[in-house]
Amino acid sequence: MDRLAEQAGVGKGTVFRRFGSRAGLMQTLLSESEAEFQARFMFGPPPLGPGAPGLERLIAFGAGRIGYVMEYGDLALAADSASRGLAEVPAAALWQRHIEVLLREEGFEPEPWLMAGSLASTLDPARLLRLVRVYGVTVDRLVASWTDLVTRVVRGA
Repeated sequence: MDRLAEQAGVGKGTVFRRFGSRAGLMQTLLSESEAEFQARFMFGPPPLGPGAPGLERLIAFGAGRIGYVMEYGDLALAADSASRGLAEVPAAALWQRHIEVLLREEGFEPEPWLMAGSLASTLDPARLLRLVRVYGVTVDRLVASWTDLVTRVVRGA
């Protein structure tokens, strides 16, 4: 925050008043890319956007989210670690709700909201980045694992 204030030619207090905290700054830096991702899954073409069956959209959502984390994961980690957790991030509530809606569309019972939270947690930036950076898991393998998981959940396998 000190370096940002210095680069901007303002006092540190000005930076804190504008962003509230380090998490607020990180969330601001992520806001445009997050809005673009949200627009793609809410309004874009299928399979990520409306028009494809729920399972296809779930698979596309996970693949898209994994790609997003690979591109913006370090900022997402900084935002999460500087806040009180992922549940505090409004976008995370939207992702979980989106997964829940797709599960409901596929007839998933019981408690699709609870399963949506479990599925969303597998897309946590810290988890995904650790798998890639520490264990050498490829992005393709992450997407394949997500596809297998949601397919089994939806089909009850």
